[in-house]
Amino acid sequence: MDVDTRRRKLKFRAWRRGFREMDLLMGSFADQHLYTFGPAELDQFEALLGVPDWEVYAWLIGQDEVPEAQRSPVLDQLIAFKYAAGAG
Repeated sequence: MDVDTRRRKLKFRAWRRGFREMDLLMGSFADQHLYTFGPAELDQFEALLGVPDWEVYAWLIGQDEVPEAQRSPVLDQLIAFKYAAGAG
């Protein structure tokens, strides 16, 4: 799959998480950052989309610590994005 198709699919998934708060956070983040990501960042974002919403949301609001295996620069960007957007 070419990179533009992959980005479109990831953006679609980001906006349709099934949990409205996560739709807004992940979708808005994807709108702003996805087209600047290279292959490594796209892999990290895709892996993040595979984590259940409630887990990611708990990390974003500081309710739970991010497990070491889930830490990534893209997750760090998402956390910073959430706070910059005033959602924290």
